[in-house]
Amino acid sequence: MTLAVTGALWDGTRVGVRCADGVIAALGTDVTPAPGDETIDAGGAHLVPPLVNGHTHAAMTLFRGSGGDLPLMPWLEEKIWPVEAKLDDEDVYWGARLACAEMLRGGTTRFWDMYWHPAATARAVADSGIRAAIGAPLFDLHSSPAELREAAHRGLEALSGYGPEITPALAPHAIYTVSEESLRWVGELSAERDLPVQIHLSETEQEVQDCIAAHGERPAFYLDRLGLLNERTVLAHGVWLDPDELALVAERGATVVTNPVANMKLAVGGVFPHPVARAAGVAVGLGTDGAGSNDSLDLLADLKTFALAQKHAAGDPTAIDAAEAWAVATGARAPRLGATALEPGEPADFLLLRPDAPELGIGDLTADLVYAASGSVVDTAVVGGEALMRGGEVPGLEEIVARAAERAERLGL
Repeated sequence: MTLAVTGALWDGTRVGVRCADGVIAALGTDVTPAPGDETIDAGGAHLVPPLVNGHTHAAMTLFRGSGGDLPLMPWLEEKIWPVEAKLDDEDVYWGARLACAEMLRGGTTRFWDMYWHPAATARAVADSGIRAAIGAPLFDLHSSPAELREAAHRGLEALSGYGPEITPALAPHAIYTVSEESLRWVGELSAERDLPVQIHLSETEQEVQDCIAAHGERPAFYLDRLGLLNERTVLAHGVWLDPDELALVAERGATVVTNPVANMKLAVGGVFPHPVARAAGVAVGLGTDGAGSNDSLDLLADLKTFALAQKHAAGDPTAIDAAEAWAVATGARAPRLGATALEPGEPADFLLLRPDAPELGIGDLTADLVYAASGSVVDTAVVGGEALMRGGEVPGLEEIVARAAERAERLGL
């Protein structure tokens, strides 16, 4: 299938884009449709790369509006984990389908997911047409390392057989829910099979204090000693990483994904120190976390919070500029997350922004996207050369919402 877009505005110039076999075949002022192409007249819509949600729990759309306004650990132990024990494949499938639709509406075409029943999430991603790195959460807090290993292998097997749109990952939950033995094993398996690893790290100050008390070192140094801090590692949150840890993260080539809205809602007591991370050379991405803790999956809206939180925490309005914030949201500052470049030979993933969006009508486009826009400015989302959303409409959304609501009701949410 081939897709041709005409009349798009790219860096102030009217261009065409032609997509074939899932990649951008041509982009420029002289690009026109060929006979038989499916065509989209962009009508002056802005052409931009899509967003990458570097950390979420997609099916937690089912938990939206349930159990909020609590600290992290009571929220997990009292409201989340008891209900998650009752989840089945259909719950996760419809929760993830809703998440995929919401992310598409907001311009996100790739996400990193850690959640139960990973095969159901993979099926939802495949049916939605977007891209994801998926890992089943691994715990041995109330089990054994042997059981964790079995769960890891089951999760990876469940994710086999899909195309390049789905990347299997290992997902040990956190250093306080996974034993030292199991974390070391995850690092070994990751190296052996070249698998990415997602893990929550340094989300709260208490986590850091507990790690020092138990292991005599801070969390990043603890992971490094276990062989689990390297270029395959994606660290979610990182709020309480100190300068020495950030220097180590950069040296090892790991990625940190900051989730400012979820962190603020759960009041973790700090802001990820992006200026220090940038100075150290850390790869940084942006995430929403799950809809149970955010409660939104609108990464474009979260982008403003990210930028403003950095300025506020630093007491410096120059702590981050719009261009850098936008690069973080698109994954351009974190190659491991899978950013997409607008150039021939790259995956044909891109957005067309509403040409009549008032938030984008005046001023610099990048600054408008960071400080004024929300996901409502996205008109069209193309993934792999296929238009998955046009006119802000995701096909089948009404049924997806209805089915997800049924699953939430089943769970008593």
